[in-house]
Amino acid sequence: MSYAAITGWGSYVPPVLMTNEDMSKIVDTSDEWIFSRSGIRQRHYSHVPVGKMGWLACERALAAAGVDAKDIDLIVLGCTSPEEYCPNTASYIKNELGAIKATAFDLNSACTSWVYALNVATDMIKAGSIKKALVVGAERISLAMDWQKRESCFLFGDGAGAVLLESSQHQEGLLSAHLSCVPDSRECLKLPGWGLSPLHFTDEIFISLNFEGQEIFKSAVKGMGDSIANVLDREGLAPEDIDLFIPHQANIRIIQSLAKRLNFPMEKVVVRIDEYANTSAASIPLALCDAIEQEVLKPGMTILVATFGAGLTCGAGIIKWGDRNVPLAKSDKNIPGFEGTVFDLMADSFSHYGVDATHLLTKA
Repeated sequence: MSYAAITGWGSYVPPVLMTNEDMSKIVDTSDEWIFSRSGIRQRHYSHVPVGKMGWLACERALAAAGVDAKDIDLIVLGCTSPEEYCPNTASYIKNELGAIKATAFDLNSACTSWVYALNVATDMIKAGSIKKALVVGAERISLAMDWQKRESCFLFGDGAGAVLLESSQHQEGLLSAHLSCVPDSRECLKLPGWGLSPLHFTDEIFISLNFEGQEIFKSAVKGMGDSIANVLDREGLAPEDIDLFIPHQANIRIIQSLAKRLNFPMEKVVVRIDEYANTSAASIPLALCDAIEQEVLKPGMTILVATFGAGLTCGAGIIKWGDRNVPLAKSDKNIPGFEGTVFDLMADSFSHYGVDATHLLTKA
């Protein structure tokens, strides 16, 4: 039987920070107010498009695996914030990598997109239709923030993470996954205006996140909990058999509630929301890469992932790690930094939503 081993990994985190203190300079909020409700201390905002972030994460994943881009059969990008819907952004990543024979497509299920994409690519490898795949999660959600909504504008950040999958006869990689969608829950988390409806073709398009916190909390905990129960049962595992839990990084209270529901110790939970906020489809691969770099993720571990997103889509998976958590090489590719502050970077967005941040700009 074939499996889809994870042999490479890489991430890109934009260098520009928006701390909670920075946020309080343009929104009526504070570090204490934000952190106590979400567990977020800061978030990274990107000065480059989603495709560029995804490309660099893939370059680093290829280097870690010692694989040439020309040998890749598939690139699938999990993303809900591309700059373009046509052509897809995965094709941009393919061309930048020089992955000449790879097919490429985008997959959008909101924050669950990377886990869904991992399941799709794994099944294609198991079916024998491909041998090597890059699975990317990349988001630039900072562009969708309504700066007049203090209850939600602090929630999201930008970034990208990727893994390389290779066909293997060893039992490793994503062993089981359960994907679902909570019925009648579309309205509690949505971005009206984030699409191609003719109703949106006006001179002034205002994207404003609809975010019903209590309903999301309830549906997310139940949806992820049900998916986790499904994959544990399928693999004949109990929570105590899990070595590491990497959940979607949306809210620390959701993570803690899910861990409590599973009777799972927080010491085994990877939490990076304080550093990155909610990076949507990028949150789990970013946390995965950090766990590897910090040597929290060790060879042979049994890893649980769980996720939820707008829809409300939900999912969980069991990943068996292989015998290596050290990259074979490191890529020398990079993205030039941004010259300026976060207020310079986001000046147009602030102005669009009527927030005066001119006194904070460093550029003329």
